[in-house]
Amino acid sequence: MSDVARENHGDLIASDRIEGTTVYNRQGERLGHISNFMVDKRSGQVRYAVLSFGGFLGIGNDHYPLPWSMLSYDTDKGGYVVDLARDILDQAPRHLPEERPDYDDAYGRSVFHYYGLIYPW
Repeated sequence: MSDVARENHGDLIASDRIEGTTVYNRQGERLGHISNFMVDKRSGQVRYAVLSFGGFLGIGNDHYPLPWSMLSYDTDKGGYVVDLARDILDQAPRHLPEERPDYDDAYGRSVFHYYGLIYPW
């Protein structure tokens, strides 16, 4: 396979390439990086990107579930962009890296509601 064919994979990306990708806000500020993402077991749809944000040098970061629909990929930045100010993110639903909330409907509704989105499931 040529180098060009290896680089051009269309619209699909492997999960290990998403984890660690930088997330910026519309002002170009680096907010953090995608720690992981949550996939619906039945539909296969990605529901949340979990943003690692805060702390210093990766220590003390909290994890913020962002509805996947809020993110857009910016090829110039080589990362995802979210229309979200830091002060809004400071108050957003979050959890510690070693914790995993129950990503059930009640939790999903609370996350989507915080961002002013309708919970679609």
